[in-house]
Amino acid sequence: MATSTTDFFAGHLEHLTPTQEQSFFTFKDNLAKANLYVPSTGTSKPSHDDPTLLRFLRARRFNPDKAQKQFTDTESWRKEHDVDNLFAKFDPVEFEDCRRFYPRWTGRRDKQGLPVYVYRLASLAPMQKELDAVPAPRRYQRIIALYEAMTQFVLPLCTNLPHPAASTPISSVTTIIDLQDVSLGSMWTLRNHLQQASALATANYPETLNNIAVVGAPYFFPTIWGWIKNWFDEGTRNKIQILGKNPGDTLRNFVDTKDLPKPYGGDLEWEFSDEPSLDEQAKKVLGVMPKGPATFVDGTVVRPGEVATIDQKE
Repeated sequence: MATSTTDFFAGHLEHLTPTQEQSFFTFKDNLAKANLYVPSTGTSKPSHDDPTLLRFLRARRFNPDKAQKQFTDTESWRKEHDVDNLFAKFDPVEFEDCRRFYPRWTGRRDKQGLPVYVYRLASLAPMQKELDAVPAPRRYQRIIALYEAMTQFVLPLCTNLPHPAASTPISSVTTIIDLQDVSLGSMWTLRNHLQQASALATANYPETLNNIAVVGAPYFFPTIWGWIKNWFDEGTRNKIQILGKNPGDTLRNFVDTKDLPKPYGGDLEWEFSDEPSLDEQAKKVLGVMPKGPATFVDGTVVRPGEVATIDQKE
């Protein structure tokens, strides 16, 4: 968690040191020479935006060669799974239904403007048979679609909304992992499901997790931690906070009370099964949260095959 002496956005746009700026220039130049990146020409946008490229560079501690290796692997992975078309053509009904099995956006943001997600694992236990009935390849595609929704819709939306570092894009999320009422048996049953999602994110969506708060940890949490700690890279593990019985005391340090769900010490009427409860600024831009796959580009909601015009109010 950032302190008053820490630059919360260190390593992000507008917050790079001269050495990091040079590494970023080298990284982009190397990618362009390898035909993995096409810079802006003035009449067209670059093939990949700066916040995305910087996520890979931060994940590899600003080592251009190591970042290029991960970026290259991810580009190959995206082609293998036809990620762009998968997301654009994903069935809207299934898309909304599968949100129940994964971290959900509350519709609110933390004090730095990062979207606040919640993952309540006890809610998955009654749906275990339903989850197991989905073929493994389709489960994997569902995870991809939901990560694309986060990076292509939620993060650009939150970048567009007012936040303290206005010139710095939002490229990561704050996540509350709720272990209240989860049993050891349920965790064991869900371990493959959780590991698959974690591995996919670590490899292909690096640096999208910022604050990670584990709440409601049961007595057997040390056993769980022994299973899951190797699912994350060292940088992600260092962001995980294990909170006590009153998580609100810590969570309110980085999430305003009005934006923090009641189960975690805030005033927001929101539970894991609920749709996003958009704050007033998001409502002015969106009206309501769109259903199904959508992207947010230049202040506009873009759906597959159409562009929805947004009446943005000041």
